[in-house]
Amino acid sequence: MLERTRTTERYARGFAAAVAAVAALVLAANAGPAKAAHPEPGPRTAVPVEAAVR
Repeated sequence: MLERTRTTERYARGFAAAVAAVAALVLAANAGPAKAAHPEPGPRTAVPVEAAVR
């Protein structure tokens, strides 16, 4: 027959599981995609801005 676990053991296991869950969430949140080294330039137009305003 199974023995009953002590209350302290149950709380310790629950606390350890909570710490592991928080650590996993923090690591997952920091594992996002890397940023590009050089951002792409904006769209280029063939006509200068001064000519387009007229």
